[in-house]
Amino acid sequence: MNRNRLLRRAVTAVAVAGLVLPAAACSSSSSDSGAEAGKSGKPSAAAADDAAAPLDPNAKVTLSIDCQPPVTKTAERKEWAEDIAAFTKQYPNVTIDSKDAFPCEEPARFTAQLQGKTQTDVFYSYFTDLDQVLDAGQAEDISAYVNDTTVPALKDIDPSVMDTLKADGKLYGLPTTNYKMGLLYSRKLFKKAGLDPDKPPTTWEEIRADAKKIAALGGGVNGYGEYSATNQGGWHYTAELYGLGGTMVNEDGSKAAFNTPEGKQVLQNLYDMRWTDKSMSAAQGLKWPDLMTQMAAGKLGMYVGAPDDITYMVQTLKGDYEDYGMGPMPGGKAALLGGADYMFKKGSTPDQIKAGIAWVNFKFLTMGKGQFDYARTKADGLPVGLPQPFFFGGATLEADNQAKAASATVPVANYAPYLAVQVPGKTEPANAQQIYKVLDNPVSAVLTDKNANIDKLLSDAETQVNQVLANLQ
Repeated sequence: MNRNRLLRRAVTAVAVAGLVLPAAACSSSSSDSGAEAGKSGKPSAAAADDAAAPLDPNAKVTLSIDCQPPVTKTAERKEWAEDIAAFTKQYPNVTIDSKDAFPCEEPARFTAQLQGKTQTDVFYSYFTDLDQVLDAGQAEDISAYVNDTTVPALKDIDPSVMDTLKADGKLYGLPTTNYKMGLLYSRKLFKKAGLDPDKPPTTWEEIRADAKKIAALGGGVNGYGEYSATNQGGWHYTAELYGLGGTMVNEDGSKAAFNTPEGKQVLQNLYDMRWTDKSMSAAQGLKWPDLMTQMAAGKLGMYVGAPDDITYMVQTLKGDYEDYGMGPMPGGKAALLGGADYMFKKGSTPDQIKAGIAWVNFKFLTMGKGQFDYARTKADGLPVGLPQPFFFGGATLEADNQAKAASATVPVANYAPYLAVQVPGKTEPANAQQIYKVLDNPVSAVLTDKNANIDKLLSDAETQVNQVLANLQ
């Protein structure tokens, strides 16, 4: 947790204590609903009721929105234009000014936009961006605007996904896509090794056993693979730690919390597969997309990853969807959660917020429309049936699964083990990349040094991460 976030909480605490702050320390929204607040500083009942109501179709609103697909993505850009047309037919007085940029978020550009207050009215961000956006004071609280009327599928959105967009009890965005890490595996190699491709391993003991059988095939085939460079070793360490029930930092983000039995188990698993079982490659220091390249070439049995890795293996590496399967995160206690969302620029009017919510709901959160118009997706030659986004449960998930199956262009049964287990999502730690850089070292060490001392590696990493976090306070 960075210094500004701590300061923001300190200011909140002082205000609650009843102390008077200088006027310069206070902030105000240009939202009309703020003008209706009572003397207590809370929105009046009338203002709250108005915020909760959906957008009036007669309301005249102009809205800028980023992350329009680039011209190089012909099908996706066509669908965006079709959805804009369908949306504005429903809301004829809403004008959407689409902005494309690829990638949708580039860190330096995103930071500059926040600092210059030049982001679009409805702007794309990652789940891990909330602290940065709030520190810049650049997101509207949309809590009063989001309900089962304005977002009908709200009750079925995974709470762990919604929590990534909340701070101090307030909601600042709506999700558009997400992933949960799981176990990617080669169904082809499973069959060759006499394993059941419909029943992937769910524990590390089972992974070790299956990896040995796959490695025994020979011919340069390895049973299990792992990243250990360019911060990706730390990223995968985090994912595997979460699966075992561990956490990277303490509750307030001030101290490392991975030097635990679960943290040691992650490294011990890798050490045992590399040196005892010899089911991992002797060539290490792997980074993205090395594991995907190996699996697409038929040389790797399993690794931890996200569902969109499958798309990359097929579309870029010329693999076959039939050859890949996915199971839940080993350990099953939690799965590292990532994804993207839209937030709403500070100073937006109530009608702009309502229009933005209506668009996000139409395009990204409604079955049969937008990204869930699977018949159109299939007709446009895009894949249908991959387990992403994966933020719905309940009746909406059932409807989604049925709609996907009806238009599937990929073997949805290959991902049934992943979908069947609702592993809770857990987000990356704050300041993740700096922490991951430190954790690359112990992951790399256990994969390259037979004499690696796991206790010392974790102790040293703990000291280094604590220093990183102290420097950020």
